[in-house]
This record gives sequence, C-alpha cells and structure tokens, in this order.
Amino acid sequence: MDSIEPFDIVIFGGSGDLAMRKLLPALFRRHREGHLPQQGRIIGSARSQLSREAFIEHAEQACRANLPDDEFDDDAWADFAQRLTFASVDAHDSDSYANLAEAMAPANERVRVYYLATSPNLFVAICHNLASAGLVTAQSRVVLEKPLGHDLASAQSISEQIGEVFNEDQIYRIDHYLGKETVQNLIALRFGNTLFEPLWRRDWISDVQITVAEQMGVEGRADFYDATGALRDMVQNHVLQLLCIIAMEPPTSIDADAVRDEKIKVLRALQPLRGRDALQNTVRGQYQAGAISGQPVAGYTEEEGVPPDSRTETFVAVRADLATWRWADVPFYLRTGKRLQERTAEIVVNFREVPHAIFDTSMVNGNPNRLVIHLQPDEGMRLHIMAKARGDEMTLRPVSLDLDFGETFEARQADAYERLLMDVLRGRLFLFMRRDELYAAWEWIEPIMEAWASAADDPKPYTAGTWGPAASSALLGRDGRSWHEES
Repeated sequence: MDSIEPFDIVIFGGSGDLAMRKLLPALFRRHREGHLPQQGRIIGSARSQLSREAFIEHAEQACRANLPDDEFDDDAWADFAQRLTFASVDAHDSDSYANLAEAMAPANERVRVYYLATSPNLFVAICHNLASAGLVTAQSRVVLEKPLGHDLASAQSISEQIGEVFNEDQIYRIDHYLGKETVQNLIALRFGNTLFEPLWRRDWISDVQITVAEQMGVEGRADFYDATGALRDMVQNHVLQLLCIIAMEPPTSIDADAVRDEKIKVLRALQPLRGRDALQNTVRGQYQAGAISGQPVAGYTEEEGVPPDSRTETFVAVRADLATWRWADVPFYLRTGKRLQERTAEIVVNFREVPHAIFDTSMVNGNPNRLVIHLQPDEGMRLHIMAKARGDEMTLRPVSLDLDFGETFEARQADAYERLLMDVLRGRLFLFMRRDELYAAWEWIEPIMEAWASAADDPKPYTAGTWGPAASSALLGRDGRSWHEES
C-alpha cells in the first residue's frame, strides 16, 4: 500500500450533511485504524461562524450517530480531534479566504485536498478564490461531488473554469459507487481471472441488467431533486459508470488512464437515443402515494417543496445498446428510482440458454445461468448454475455459488468514501472520472432529455413500494425478457 504524505484536507460545506454523515466518520475510521499519518489536518470550512470547539463537538455527535458503537471509542476520538479545526469562509467572498490561509499556515509543502461538499454552483467561485488567495500549489487536489452541471454545456463550462486553476490530474470527480468493494471486485473478476473472459461477449451473454433502487423519497432535497430528476441524478453518473466497467475491454494495465481510456470507448459506443427512439427505449415514472415497509408515504407531488404540477421523473428505465463487436445485439437494461420496493443495487449478467436441452428444466423460471453482483445493501456475488438434485432421477435444479464479502474476508469492509478519500490522499485517479468521460456521458443523456421535454405525456405514475410503472416491465417484455427481482 502506498504511504500517505502529510496532508491538509479542507472540507468546504464542512458543517453540512455529507461532511457529517460520510466524510468525517470515514476519516475517523481510518485514523482509528492507523492509516493516516500523524501530520495530517482536517479543516472544516463553511459560512457559519463556528468556533473550533463547536465544530469538534458537532463532528463528535455526527460520528457517534453514524458509526456502530463498537467503532467509536473516546480515546481514539480525543486523538482524532487534535486533527480538527475550522475556518469560516464565504465561498464568494475572496477576503474571507484569509481565514483559511491562516488555518493552513505554514505547511505549504503538504498535500492539500480541497473537498467541495457544496452545491455545484459554488465550485468555480471556490476554485478561483483559492487561487487568488495563493492556496493552490503543485501538491493541491480538488474533489468535486456530483452533479457536475445539468447538461453538456454547463458541465463543459464548469470543467473549463476549474481547469484554469487545477490541472486535469489534480481534479478528482467523485462517484461513490466506484468506491464500493464489489465494483472493484468486478474489475478483479473480469481481469484477474481467465474463467469469465471467454464468456464475456455476445456469443454467451443474452442481456445485462443494472438496477439502482431506493426506498427513500426526496428526503428534504425537493429543491435540488425537482430541478434534477432521476436521469441526471443517477443514470448520467452512477449507472453509466457501472455499465462502463461491465462492458469495457481489458485495459493494458491498472493505471488510471489505461482504465479510463477503455471506459470512454464504451460511452462513445453507446447507440444514440434521439426523438422517437428515445421515447420507445426509455420509461420515466413518478411515484404516487403508497407504502414502504408497511408505512404509508406521500406521493412525489405531495412532498414538501415539490410543485403540484411537477413533471420531474423519480424513475427511469432505459434499453441501451453498444455498437461494438463484443456487445452487438446484447441489450443493457438500466433502471433506477425512488420509493421502490427494496433498497438494492445490483448488476445481473444473464447468459444464453444451452444450445440443445437434454434435461427437463421446465420448472426453472427464466434463464438458469446468471451472475448477480450485489452492490447494496450487502456486497457480494452469486453465480446461478444448474446441478443434479439428489435422488435416482436425472433431474436438474438451480443452485448458486455465493461470495459474501463480509463472510469471506475477516477485515472490516471499508465504506466507499473511506476508500475514495484514501485514494485522493495517495494521488490515485483510477476510480475517478476524467473530463472526457463526463462529456461523453452528457452527450448520450442530453438527447433523451430533449425527447422527454418535447413529449406531451407526463411521467408514468407508479405506487410507492412497487418496482415502478408497468411500462418498465413492458420495455423488457417486448424482447421476451423480465427484470431480475430476486430478494
């Protein structure tokens, strides 16, 4: 494991939800396990006039609330708190950056990580004000949370303006899905073994399904979500990144650019969905009142802050096709949504049926051979195959070979943000999006957005607590397929 140099992490939005719920608990875990050098400081930054003591108290309460009891102890916290300080900075007020400069002095030689856990409309102002204050060095890195723009033009504008301050190899566009253990094990599965590579192509794979389902609604984020929707919020980044890892060609090495070179080829190979094609190969839905885990929940337009006539989609299903020799005629079915039946994220690779069936498999529902990669809530892989049932008759039944990462590996499984933060500190770009990836994703998404905007119909309604609108099932049904919905 690469060593980590002395560092300063500055978290803009340091008193906000992401910092308190994810970033500070992740850093505390790594401190507690001895993975951070002693010379490492964490500086919270926000407009609020918090004292250092108040910030530390707020951070302690958040870590206690967001970590299991056995992962928090007072001695480790007392030591970790020595790393913490706070600087009041208004993103648009260049004079206030003097407070940050004072908090960071005098260690100009350290690695500097600026984590922008703020609204994207502040990204450019923060970067330029950091430069004006003389706080950007050759050892500086900036971490950008999604969404990066609301369309291609805005994404290009943000990237170009940030690029005036930071070089491309200093910019870490974060997608926390890429930090999940299972996603990285998928890369290991594909490129660390000979078993699957001969099968990983159109000759043997029938279709691929990617599902990212949430049970929660907008959860107080109505202003953001109603202006964004599921296509921008989830498909443009998380879902397409998963598709890239499944579909990319073997890279020449694990070097960041070697991997990202192959991912960009996948994005550019996506068949465009425009006009009528977009409407025929996509489904957008919006949840109505229903029940989640037995509890009644409101419909989307009844949520606080959502306009009653909103046409924002809370569900998306897409049939995507790749124009490559490996994947010609293999559909990729993508879906994501809020207020669905289960919280789950999974990739399902369905293999083709045997060319000639000599056994009676009439009791098997669907294709018996599939690889299911679970991303959440539990991380693992399950390979479904056929085996002989016990008894005198030659009767087959489906069985599965399971890999549960929690049971297989004794070490505690790191949170995605832990892994990504450590990679930023080490200067490893492997799990972060490059600028051309961002642009290519928007280039594919934007015509779908335009087709929806010109269509007269509203999103298809679906009851909260179901798997989405019936049109989603029909999207696969016309191809003689169905969604994998195994609990």
